[in-house]
Amino acid sequence: MMEIKEIQSLLAHRYPFLLVDRVIELETGKKLIGYKNVTINEDFFNGHFPGHPVMPGVLILEALAQACALLAYKSSGLDPKDLVIYLMAIDNAKFRKPVVPGDRLTLTAEVVRVKGVIWKQRGVATVDGHVVAEADFLATAVKTGGVAP
Repeated sequence: MMEIKEIQSLLAHRYPFLLVDRVIELETGKKLIGYKNVTINEDFFNGHFPGHPVMPGVLILEALAQACALLAYKSSGLDPKDLVIYLMAIDNAKFRKPVVPGDRLTLTAEVVRVKGVIWKQRGVATVDGHVVAEADFLATAVKTGGVAP
């Protein structure tokens, strides 16, 4: 549904911080499902943790936030050349299971509420159908020069 080139056309993130590899389902204004293939080649595994590689929870949340931003861009028609989506808050974050090399991290973003340029979304990350992390995200669209539209 959305491959890496389209994802890169919407998100400003690049390696090593682009954490969505593909979008496989999109219902504009409602829901997006994508994934991140977690490999041992990720730089963060060098230090987190040597001999026991675990994907940092903050990066799982970042992957979910990026999925939420993609949903906002595709749902609203916002132009990433003019507006960037900034994360404002993360609430109710919970980590259920570790994510390790070889896992496919499935990222689900759902719209809770939209008011103007403020988006509240729910993100859930799963591996093989098991919830590994979840959180509520609040974000806004800001002109690339730093001023709200």
